[in-house]
Amino acid sequence: MTSDTSRRPLLLIKSGGAAALPDWRDAFAEFAPEVEVREWNDPAVDANAVDYALVWQPDAGRLGRYPNLKAILSSAAGVDHILADPQLPADLPILRMVTAETVQRMAEFTVMSSLMLLKDMPRIIAQQAASDWTEFATPRTARETRIGIMGLGALGLESARMHAQLGFITAGWARSPRTLEGVECYAGPEQFGAFLARTDILICLLPETEDTRHIIDRPLLQQLPAGACVINVGRGSHLQSEHLLAALDSGHIASALLDVFDQEPLPASAPFWRHPRIIVTPHGAATPSRRERARQAALTIRAMESGAPLQHVYDRQRGY
Repeated sequence: MTSDTSRRPLLLIKSGGAAALPDWRDAFAEFAPEVEVREWNDPAVDANAVDYALVWQPDAGRLGRYPNLKAILSSAAGVDHILADPQLPADLPILRMVTAETVQRMAEFTVMSSLMLLKDMPRIIAQQAASDWTEFATPRTARETRIGIMGLGALGLESARMHAQLGFITAGWARSPRTLEGVECYAGPEQFGAFLARTDILICLLPETEDTRHIIDRPLLQQLPAGACVINVGRGSHLQSEHLLAALDSGHIASALLDVFDQEPLPASAPFWRHPRIIVTPHGAATPSRRERARQAALTIRAMESGAPLQHVYDRQRGY
């Protein structure tokens, strides 16, 4: 893996806590036995020897303590938990955890979410809690329902493809043009209004940038057809919470499924928990197994050590 055979590359891991270390070591033994795997709080680790860090919510200032660190590997697809560190070294590459399993899991989750809202699962959940046997029929099938996916990166494209295969009338919107067979693609701010106006179920899979913060706000929601639904699996920062709650209470938005939140875990006092038209899930839409994340991290480390091109590098200028 490396031309310097005097020392194995050292990987420091902060993901899952100390209890997860045996799983990580077993996985790296399978995919990259030449990598030395150490736990984040291991007191015996020499800071000068750390080459790579695989992290989730690293302690502020910690990554700047490793003078020979070559790259930061996110344990998730997003990197906002890393960028939150005000002392983060500005010159280190940050790698997003995007794997084939991540893409598949996200597509499955978004399709499940669309079907749950299409079939009015919030009402079913409420009726079960009340022991209420009231039969009802939903007004549309998938073939009569217009899905709109905001964000057409790897996750968004596969989610769009899977929706289209199920028969949903599927469209996507991105900052720059995309093409996907069976999916109508919109691009740029000039096409955003038309995209929203034709969307019955809106799915947010955008990255977190200054431009996307609170993008799901009152003006956006008002551009959706009456009775539309909202699914947020992007970032908690995408949603203006009070605006969604008001749109639900007015009936303009029929229901929502939320997997990501500004504060996680979601506080018990948050109104999302108790709103009858909201389904809350605990940020689990697309978390790949540790084995799959280790496989991807091993590929990244191998590329770094050999000088090969890197995939899924976070672009600080573009914000994703």
